[in-house]
Amino acid sequence: MTKEFEDKDLKKEDLNEFNNQCEECKKEDESVSQNLILIGFKICKSCRVSKTVFPI
Repeated sequence: MTKEFEDKDLKKEDLNEFNNQCEECKKEDESVSQNLILIGFKICKSCRVSKTVFPI
């Protein structure tokens, strides 16, 4: 099973998906990857709070 992953080349498009850029405000923040794991959205901490307080 590990040979499958060794042989597979990572594409640049796939790596861009894991950058730390917020989809809402376009700022780069470490919390973006954390929120992606926790809630499934690529948003920073401040955008998450604003979406919680003002959900529209």
